[in-house]
Amino acid sequence: MTIDQLRARLAELDGEMLRLVARRLELAREIGEAKDREGMALRDFGQEKEVVGRAIRLADAAGVSQELAAELVALLIRSSLAAQERQRVEARGGGGGRRALVIGGSGRMGEWFVRFLASQGFAVEVADPAPSAVSAPRISDWRRSELDHDVIVVAAPLRTSADILAGMATRPPRGLLFDIGSLKSPLAAPLRALADAGARVASLHPMFGPDTALLSGRHVIVVDVGHPEAAAEAAALFEPTMATIVPMDLESHDRAVAYVLGVSHALNIAFSWTLAESGETAGHLARLSSTTFDQLLGIAGRVAQENPHLYFEIQSLNRYGAAALDGLHEAVERVRAAVRQGDETAFVSMMQRGRDYFASRHTP
Repeated sequence: MTIDQLRARLAELDGEMLRLVARRLELAREIGEAKDREGMALRDFGQEKEVVGRAIRLADAAGVSQELAAELVALLIRSSLAAQERQRVEARGGGGGRRALVIGGSGRMGEWFVRFLASQGFAVEVADPAPSAVSAPRISDWRRSELDHDVIVVAAPLRTSADILAGMATRPPRGLLFDIGSLKSPLAAPLRALADAGARVASLHPMFGPDTALLSGRHVIVVDVGHPEAAAEAAALFEPTMATIVPMDLESHDRAVAYVLGVSHALNIAFSWTLAESGETAGHLARLSSTTFDQLLGIAGRVAQENPHLYFEIQSLNRYGAAALDGLHEAVERVRAAVRQGDETAFVSMMQRGRDYFASRHTP
């Protein structure tokens, strides 16, 4: 066979595989319906282990690498779970006949919430001066709304969210109201003012990005700002999903975020900047890269594409941010001093400190 004929045969096999994947997803949806009828959890780690193990055994018999088989089946499992999760959200969503407003619904996380609430049956409207990529009725200014919705989500940048929440405190909406800000201290005053005014207000922080399709393994932080029932109601929106709800108070949230987001973002920004200033081209370093460097390139590259103004807010508006960045600065200085002074003991001690810390990762 010629190379063109071989490639044509390869294309046929690709088509066959995709048709099989479509059939597998349809079966997964039927399994999801059965799980729902029988009151079963969507995710069964024991079953997943069995499926991966079976694929590895079949791989040996078929002459396919175990690693390829495991990675392929893991991807199929995630796709099946995502389909089952969407199915359950649509089936159990309590939005039927109710209305929702997403302020900032043209932003990427705003669009995520528009789609999420619409999948639950809410009639969703968007308030945003920018055009939206999602199909929904839109007004340019939230102040033109009667705010008579059952659910209102504030998905604007932090400073803008603070202004919106403060404006709502003068005419509290009747429905559930929550923000999705990455920090809470800049929003604390208007959130508490809303609670004092009788609003059903809470504060959420989805710990995932707008491209997230499957919420298994993801966390949604829920902050009670003075109305426990509202916090519970906001958390209940995620009950059909596999997301883990993490209740936190406002101060604990911002202190943890200084490390979870602040330090991690700073590390990646500094990594990208160091490479850009090195004089080495990105293509040249990528060709020489190690496994660790490849992983860092992937993460830092994604961070570099994010909204720099939002990332600056996360760094500059967190009262705990400076202490976290000081800790990062001290760590870099310790590494540099150990290397310059030839102090192997100090260097090894730092790595051992990190090793001990990660060994306790599953301890609350």
